[in-house]
Amino acid sequence: MSIKKLSDVCPLCERKIPDKCGNRHHLVPKLKGGTLCPTEMMHVICHSKLHSIFTEGELARDYNTVDKLLENEEIAKFVKWVQKRPDSFSDHNKQHSRKR
Repeated sequence: MSIKKLSDVCPLCERKIPDKCGNRHHLVPKLKGGTLCPTEMMHVICHSKLHSIFTEGELARDYNTVDKLLENEEIAKFVKWVQKRPDSFSDHNKQHSRKR
């Protein structure tokens, strides 16, 4: 039995993920039943951005694939911006006003 190795390239921004710069993103949040669902390794900044914009319910219901995430206008704008940064770039995402 082989174990699937998580990619060393972020599926959101398509930049290489250096050591200690990645987080596993559950495509369906664990709180919404995604404990056994697939995960994707992403840059910390990309993963944080998703959780700063979307609620757990929105992620589970509307954004449970990378393709669906990339279709979102705010995520597409973020990806275009972050792709110009070094692979190890990190920044803090502010909580989106819609989630407050």
